[in-house]
Amino acid sequence: MALMSIQRDWYIYFWLIYCKIYSTIVRLFGNHCRGSDKVRSVITAGVSGQSAGSLHRVRTRRRKQSQHRAKHIVALVRRSSLRRIVMAPGASTAHAMMEDKEKVLATATMRSRRINQFAPLLIALVGLPARGKSQLAHRLARHLNWNGESTKVFDCSEYRRRHMALYGSHDIFRADNQQGSAIRRQSAREAVQDAMLWLKDGNSVAIFDGTNITREQRRELSDYCLNDMGFRILFIECVCEDQELLERNIIEILHYSADYKNMSEEEAVDDLRKKLEHYMRQYEPIDAGLETISFVRVENMGETVTAHKVAGQKESGILGYLSGMRCLPQTLYFTRHGESEYNVLGRIGGDAALSPRGQLYARALADHFNSLPAREPYTVWTSELRRTKQTAADIRAPKRAVRALNELDAGICEGLTYEEMQERFPQEFAWRDQDKLHYRYPWGESYIDIMTRLRPVLSALEDEHNVIVVGHQAVLRCMLGYFLDAKLDELPYMNVPLHTIVKLTSYGYKYKVEMTKLPVECVDTHRKQPKVRL
Repeated sequence: MALMSIQRDWYIYFWLIYCKIYSTIVRLFGNHCRGSDKVRSVITAGVSGQSAGSLHRVRTRRRKQSQHRAKHIVALVRRSSLRRIVMAPGASTAHAMMEDKEKVLATATMRSRRINQFAPLLIALVGLPARGKSQLAHRLARHLNWNGESTKVFDCSEYRRRHMALYGSHDIFRADNQQGSAIRRQSAREAVQDAMLWLKDGNSVAIFDGTNITREQRRELSDYCLNDMGFRILFIECVCEDQELLERNIIEILHYSADYKNMSEEEAVDDLRKKLEHYMRQYEPIDAGLETISFVRVENMGETVTAHKVAGQKESGILGYLSGMRCLPQTLYFTRHGESEYNVLGRIGGDAALSPRGQLYARALADHFNSLPAREPYTVWTSELRRTKQTAADIRAPKRAVRALNELDAGICEGLTYEEMQERFPQEFAWRDQDKLHYRYPWGESYIDIMTRLRPVLSALEDEHNVIVVGHQAVLRCMLGYFLDAKLDELPYMNVPLHTIVKLTSYGYKYKVEMTKLPVECVDTHRKQPKVRL
């Protein structure tokens, strides 16, 4: 044991001697290198007293050394992982410049990525009057709101009317009218500022409904949105060369615009014609070769759609919606099925057949539509449940059963009355009264679920005409709420009575509602919103 201890001590002793020798060699080698640098600096300092040949040799050495340093700096720049560890002598200035440039580029890249991925979106419309901008803006806003993107339209014309007690004439739109130009610029500025406040409050999309007809206006708006506010921006240019569409748009403006409500028809037509002439003299269409903006060009209300530099999830979804949009006049009919056996008993859901009074309504409904002038053919959409098919059976029109139109699935509460539900599932009943929009029945659905499955149906229905939808109470509440742009919290309590036809007729971007009650008695299934005690 003693021998092993002595051997271990000798090993430690020799190891310490080895480390001491190694450190001495390293220190001497370092001093030699520093001494060489000092000698080189002395030779350089005394170069004025040397011969031309020796001066040439000194310069050659320095040139070779500088080339070596430059190569070393470049190598470090290419290998960023080593740049923080090794630095070539004399490279501090170049390194600092490179670091500053990379910081700026990194900041710009991160800012661009943040804008592209997470920032709210401003949609700015471009185009002459009567090209369908307002109709497109409100239809798009309705679509985005339904899909969970809080969206609002900011109409520049409404801001202009706030500065004018009464619309005078087309002179306000002349390019040389300084007072009118000032009012229009101020109105546009206020609309954009309100749009920015809307986005800063946490909303997703703002739509600026203005003309934005000059490149200078679009450049200023783009710079303000991207650089000052950090929001994304997408321009949508509306172009209309179809004379039939153009005439229809002009007629709608003359009938429904607040500017012409106090004018005769002849005065309004003349004023609008001159207004269009003023705008056409100033109009500069979007040119991808002259403007660095993201835009979508919509021609003839969706007949042709062209995209340029469109990127982002919201923008791609908007592009897809615009590609399938057809802004045509519409007449749509909605009705619930006839009174069912479950309606009489006050039960929820199920697949019950029509009651005797429900059968009477089915015949009355068929007589109503079969007697209308057959100017254009009807199409009937029903759910897959018996009561809707029985209600539409006698209507002389093609029929289509759509699964998405099925009634809300009440899960474990299917077939129960509200009293039975309150007795068996008191907590579920209370939760439903507290938030009917989001409440989901156990193993069933909520109103939000209905809205989700109705999206493709509504997109298809927007481009249809003369469609009769025979559906259910919860489903029709959502469908009517979509077209009438109702608030989401109001959907579960909209009154859609039995044995009643609801007719929607489009005008511009709005719909006129007509309700026709057929003379067949029925129960009242509407349940008012309860007062929830907190």
